[in-house]
Amino acid sequence: MWVLLEVGKRLLLGLCAGLDSATSGSVLLNGVALENINEDQRASIRNQYVGFVFQNFQLIPTLTALENVMVPLELRRERNAQKTAKELLHRVGLGNRYDHYPLQLSGGEQQRVSLARAFSNSPKILFADEPTGNLDDETGAKVEELLFNLNREAGTTLVLVTHDLDLAAKTSRMIRLKGGQLVAETDYTS
Repeated sequence: MWVLLEVGKRLLLGLCAGLDSATSGSVLLNGVALENINEDQRASIRNQYVGFVFQNFQLIPTLTALENVMVPLELRRERNAQKTAKELLHRVGLGNRYDHYPLQLSGGEQQRVSLARAFSNSPKILFADEPTGNLDDETGAKVEELLFNLNREAGTTLVLVTHDLDLAAKTSRMIRLKGGQLVAETDYTS
């Protein structure tokens, strides 16, 4: 699990996840060169290998919490999409909020739905962009705990972007970028 800090981190995260396209060079995601495939193929690769947690939740407002978590599962044609989504919502403490729409949920609840959705496809890598940035300290701490617990249980590689040095210190490796350049790296595992 690593954290990226400073300027250029969001662009790098978007490039690594295949959400953005590089103007030069190559980005490999699970061995696939993203510049050689079209957007539909990139979306398919993301759905197979990537989870993403955004600062602003990115939930579909016309879908319930349950339906938002089911989207990646249905795209993969998973047979037990509803059961899996309910289990994940229960694990993030929202077992009683399945039928609520995003606007009926607090920011912390929306981020927990986002976490459940991000882990629904059992990603190999999870990109988290300021996952606690829009939350108060208490709610942020709960979301942070859920993120790290789900990550540990799933054995997912976590790439976390944050300005929060306390959150960054909880990772195993920290990379600082400035002006698109690596300026510092700290490995906490050695």
